[in-house]
Amino acid sequence: MLADLHNHSCLSPCGSLDLSPRFLLELGASKGLRVMALTDHNSSLNCPAFAKLSPQYGIIPIFGMEASTNEEIHVLCLFTNLEASLAFSEYAYSILAPFLNNPMKTGDQVYVDEDDNIEGEVEYYLVNPLNVSVDDIGAKVGEYGGIVIPAHVDRPAFSMTSQLGVLVKGPWSALECVRIPPAMNGAPLNTFGYPLITSSDAHYPEHVARRPFELNVAAEELQPGGNGTEADMEAFKRALGKRPK
Repeated sequence: MLADLHNHSCLSPCGSLDLSPRFLLELGASKGLRVMALTDHNSSLNCPAFAKLSPQYGIIPIFGMEASTNEEIHVLCLFTNLEASLAFSEYAYSILAPFLNNPMKTGDQVYVDEDDNIEGEVEYYLVNPLNVSVDDIGAKVGEYGGIVIPAHVDRPAFSMTSQLGVLVKGPWSALECVRIPPAMNGAPLNTFGYPLITSSDAHYPEHVARRPFELNVAAEELQPGGNGTEADMEAFKRALGKRPK
């Protein structure tokens, strides 16, 4: 199945207000995606609408966020259970650097219902880092039943390589790359045998499904309860483990 595990919505201040969960799913389905994650910056507040709408578009939803560690390393935190994602989102907001967002300067941070009605706006600027290190975020996400994938490891900003100069080992279920095989400054990266994926990091409609990847799993294995039920985390992890290394 064609998958994309890195997508932003109108909740992310650096993204398009047009990208409601509904429009994101509509675009993803039109481009052949079958598995899609919603990963706004440091928050999962648009995931409830995403969960309600995904069956209409034939997409198996994954919930979570693109968390920023205190080193400003971006990490995808992914959950198959909506309530677990929302619980981790509440925790993340409690350790977010408490600087108020200024919509006129940095963008709106709105979360919406399944009909695109605005339900609220997040007060603190969501792109700020969380008070958690890259060494600790994997274990913390694991406490909530999720998995972690370092984001765009071969990008020269907000990545493990940009912030630390190297990739480091951790409880990573995969590494997200802009290109496979990943490289920095013309030199190949040592990926330590982790599974490799690409994802779109979509912030605008034209970004959706620009870098999907193939997830080698049957729909009935990944979503054993059928359309409208949550994905099975163990099946999801097994499928990621089959990716090229």
